[in-house]
Amino acid sequence: MAFGHKHILGIEPLSREDIFTILDTAEGFKEINSRDIKKVPTLRGRTIINAFFENSTRTRLSFEIAGKRLSADTVNISSSGSSVAKGETLEDTARNIEAMRPDIIVMRHGASGAPHYLAERLDCSVVNAGDGAHEHPSQALLDLFTMREKKGRLEGLEVAIVGDISHSRVARSNLYALNRVGANVRLAGPGTMLPPEVDRLGARVCNRIEEAIEGADVVMMLRIQLERQAKGGPLLPSLREYSRFYGLNPDKLTLAKPDAIVMHPGPMNRGVEISSSVADGSRNVILDQVENGVAVRMALLYLVAGGESEDKD
Repeated sequence: MAFGHKHILGIEPLSREDIFTILDTAEGFKEINSRDIKKVPTLRGRTIINAFFENSTRTRLSFEIAGKRLSADTVNISSSGSSVAKGETLEDTARNIEAMRPDIIVMRHGASGAPHYLAERLDCSVVNAGDGAHEHPSQALLDLFTMREKKGRLEGLEVAIVGDISHSRVARSNLYALNRVGANVRLAGPGTMLPPEVDRLGARVCNRIEEAIEGADVVMMLRIQLERQAKGGPLLPSLREYSRFYGLNPDKLTLAKPDAIVMHPGPMNRGVEISSSVADGSRNVILDQVENGVAVRMALLYLVAGGESEDKD
């Protein structure tokens, strides 16, 4: 049957079945990425615009590679290279792009809700590649894909997410996704970096990192989102203090299960939220996340373009 969503604007609108459809579709695309010739004609003749109005390395390249491996015509624009830098409104820029008849716009923007705003006004599909501190759906989906690949399941996993929860769109999307698939989430971070409604998000809130990672199957570390924090002053005494109390080092990692995996959405700040010995250790799956991101984003582009998904019981 056809995938039931024209847009991918966040995890919140997706059902459990939608999430597993995306993950199962991505499994097939991951095999393509291991071939000598990493290309299929699936989206030949389709046009994808990657409109990134915020800096990005992994997400932008991943979506670009995903589109090209599906044989789509892929074009990249940035805020500095668009008329937005000359004062044109986002809507006018998007309508001019749409006049060139793209099939999909992949959008990253610093304002929460910007992709939703365009999806209400444009005829083409819109995929959210990160909007403000709201959501980052493709990151959460590749995180789930990696967890399932490494742990063999999602339901019942104990997942600790540690760091700047308030300003992290990755944390929010992962919370929605992990709750939907039956995982148990623990959150830890400084009180100044926890949202006021955090107890209503379906997670166990821990005061200390040690409490969060004890017995965890997955430990996900987040960087401090300095670019999203309010300009009313620092939210922590110092980076050194933060690292001492909320950084992940080998001693703290011993509290997790012996086969626990360590994740990070990137970019990492070594020596702040994660030590180099952990970041480069045998239990980290950070580069696996990057690799899996291409397959998951291929699945998203394929499905919103009208690809057929398997009927799930």
